[in-house]
Amino acid sequence: MITGEIKNQIDRIWDAFWSGGISNPIEVIEQLTYLLFIKRLDDIHIAAERAANIGGRPLKKDIFNEESTWNQFNREDLRWSRFKNFDAQTMFKVVDQGVFPLIRNLGEDGTSYSRHMRDARFTIPNATLLSRVVDMLEKIPMHDRDTKGDVYEYMLGKIATAGHNGQFRTPRHIIKMMVELMAPKPADVICDPACGTAGFLVASAEYLIREYATKIFADAGLQAHFNESAFNGFDFDSTMLRIGSMNMILHGVENPHITNKDSLAEEHAGDDEKYTLILANPPFAGSLDYENCAKDLQKIVKTRKTELLFVALFLRLLKPGGRAAVIVPDGVLFGSSTAHRTLRKILVENQKLDAIISMPSGVFKPYAGVSTAILCFTKTNSGGTDNVWFYDMRADGFSLDDKRNEVAANDIPDILLRWKDRTGETQRKRTDQSFLVPKADIVAQNYDLSINRYKEIEHEAVEYDPPQKILAELAALEVEIQQGIKELQEMLV
Repeated sequence: MITGEIKNQIDRIWDAFWSGGISNPIEVIEQLTYLLFIKRLDDIHIAAERAANIGGRPLKKDIFNEESTWNQFNREDLRWSRFKNFDAQTMFKVVDQGVFPLIRNLGEDGTSYSRHMRDARFTIPNATLLSRVVDMLEKIPMHDRDTKGDVYEYMLGKIATAGHNGQFRTPRHIIKMMVELMAPKPADVICDPACGTAGFLVASAEYLIREYATKIFADAGLQAHFNESAFNGFDFDSTMLRIGSMNMILHGVENPHITNKDSLAEEHAGDDEKYTLILANPPFAGSLDYENCAKDLQKIVKTRKTELLFVALFLRLLKPGGRAAVIVPDGVLFGSSTAHRTLRKILVENQKLDAIISMPSGVFKPYAGVSTAILCFTKTNSGGTDNVWFYDMRADGFSLDDKRNEVAANDIPDILLRWKDRTGETQRKRTDQSFLVPKADIVAQNYDLSINRYKEIEHEAVEYDPPQKILAELAALEVEIQQGIKELQEMLV
């Protein structure tokens, strides 16, 4: 966690942008992303120089000393460690005319850096603002991966705080819970087909480092997999791609595979059965034009509803044996259309449906009050559903109003504990907060997956006095009332 002082420093940077004429939160984040990327490039280069010096060998690639078309600058001056010391006007010229052309022309690397920086635009309007922001970023201690990641997450959080584009972000504690449910392994190939700022991928990387750091970094193959192919994200918003890519880089993943792709279009075909784990909260925009949707998804479920098409996509992308934890609107669980029922039947009969975790409607406030659930399943193509675990989440550690203040009530620890020991749930009653439902019961309910279809409400018995006794008490009260009225009348005479 970052300290209050670091948060204050970030707040001051944010305020500097606003007072300097950049008020769009996405643009603020984008410009900060570029500056952090530029700083990161220099950090990587410094580390490579040290390693080369210790090993007595030349640098494999010295990006700050190669031939270029912008020879009005000394390439060494394009490094953060150099230009941060320049006067404001010189710094502005170097960054605008030297550093940004540099990062736009790193395309030959084929890395996530280069892919998303090719169209980088420098929009900081004046030298004074740039100098202030560089000075303030330099004062924030970001020497280790965790601090860098926390700083960037806090910056991303300010998008939501500002009330703009909050739909890009799933609450971080919900993301972490879903990652804990799936418990990624070092060899997993993880995908979020609607990655936005890459929150699910970042949380997965954090989990793997926490649980398997020694194993991953002691094995050259696993380390290469972690940095090159373990994390895959799709989005068609170029700004989100840049932000998501930088988010991953700041969390220690050198070259995340984050690409510009419309997940529901035909172009996803090459990714069939490629991933072992999907974590996602895709945008549910309502209806989609048939012509804009991949035909193979329509073969799974014929619909224009994006929430159903995304679930069909998850099934297509997963390898047999692959797992998924995804957020869906409640309508997916009980919708009565043929497409809704067909998709639920596929999950129950053809795959292994593991769990439905119903979340309270306030989880996504203040931006949306929709009721949602987490759908957990394993792709088998041969069935396997026996008992489906249902959990009625009533609290997530935050108030369920627009303020979302921290509160004591929190079901997440209980969810994680019970998920790990679902065999112990067999004795739970349907009046409890969690319980197992046999597949036969779900089939009997026409594959309805709403928790309310199976949850039983226990009513407390209330005993009332016999009617004769109640009438006698009413008569006695009537006598008292009449006596009181008579006494009041006598007092008024």
